[in-house]
Amino acid sequence: VNAELEDSRLWEAFAAVGTEMIITKSGRRMFPSLKLRLSGLEPDKRYCVYLTVEPVADCRWKFQSSRWLVVGKGEPAPAHRCFMHPDSPASGAHWLKQPVSFLRMKLTNNGMDPHGHIILNSMHKYRPRLYVAEIEESAWLHSRFVAYGSFDFPLAEFIAVTAYQNQRITQLKIDCNPFAKGFRVTGK
Repeated sequence: VNAELEDSRLWEAFAAVGTEMIITKSGRRMFPSLKLRLSGLEPDKRYCVYLTVEPVADCRWKFQSSRWLVVGKGEPAPAHRCFMHPDSPASGAHWLKQPVSFLRMKLTNNGMDPHGHIILNSMHKYRPRLYVAEIEESAWLHSRFVAYGSFDFPLAEFIAVTAYQNQRITQLKIDCNPFAKGFRVTGK
């Protein structure tokens, strides 16, 4: 089993500047969103696909003098959550036919979030990790995970923020995200 990040050129452009993702109490979608291409699955077997967002290191960051700097020890990690892809479980053929999109996944800083969003600390660095679990279904109609594959995506690392810190990231989001109209000068 293998997984590759789609839109790698877009992710490279963001990584070159220092990717930031907004987190809010109500939850915010990522941009760029995670789209992953899977390979090596058996078409007739069933799989669950889910994502976690994991801390890269136990430190707090600050944007200062046009760059990100480590400024101290990180806050305790929030409750670890995973985002199960809404198509799970599905056949290998289903997962292989097109990129797996996590467009619906939202990031939040609300530690009491009741909606299943991924809870993160602001000013901490994170990396998405994908899990692929094969499902074995018994004659008793009970399912269990029998095999795991996990993949992380260093190119998709980001710092969680409540407001963009780097003006270059703000501009890149405006230029590349058709839904970033709130930041455009014209408001269109």
